[in-house]
Amino acid sequence: MKLLLPSLVHDHGIDLTIANGENAAGGIGITPEVAKELLSSGVDVITTGNHVWHKKEIYSFIDQEERLLRPANYPPGNPSKEFLVREVKGHAVAVVNLCGRVFMPHLDCPFRCMDRLLKDLESITNLIIVDFHGEATSEKYAIAWYLDGRVSAVVGTHTHVPTADERILPGGTAYITDAGMVGSTDSVIGVKKEEIIERFLTQRPISFSVAKGHRRLDAVVIDIDEKDGRATSIQRINLDVD
Repeated sequence: MKLLLPSLVHDHGIDLTIANGENAAGGIGITPEVAKELLSSGVDVITTGNHVWHKKEIYSFIDQEERLLRPANYPPGNPSKEFLVREVKGHAVAVVNLCGRVFMPHLDCPFRCMDRLLKDLESITNLIIVDFHGEATSEKYAIAWYLDGRVSAVVGTHTHVPTADERILPGGTAYITDAGMVGSTDSVIGVKKEEIIERFLTQRPISFSVAKGHRRLDAVVIDIDEKDGRATSIQRINLDVD
């Protein structure tokens, strides 16, 4: 991230950088120290997912750091806010983090949660970016179609594997099923391949560790018309580091 993000921002004229950091702390969860490191590297907003609460030290920090989001459809009583609004070149931009429910822990309905949030956001901005953290492609496509024309972008995360289905939906919402990951390509979704293979062979619990070696940064760059909130382009980025 430190090596590639500054040049990526410069080359593409990026105004707002959003990174999903839920596995940034040694492969699972996020800590205050790691969050601070990401923010100092040029990340403007950190989203998370189903592993957000894995590190207990994040519980109080997430309330203090407004640039760190948890999925909005966690039940009431959890720390942190449900969305973040940042000013970008004089325009308010909202970032919402949602978590899917298919093959995932069952949280509140992300569809109805987003309906509720949009009632608050419609008086604030029409520039709305959604990180949908989910396992099932069908669920990601469904919520993208549900929100088409109501948000600027729905970017899928969680599987660590970049998909090649980026598109602009008819209502002007940019979509991709999964943006991918930042990590080693000589791995099984970022984890040492030997450990994952042993897990499959033995069916015993195995402690996972982050893989080293050839690294890649996966991302998408989205252009949004600030007047109507409609996306005009979405481009996949896959940058390698030897």
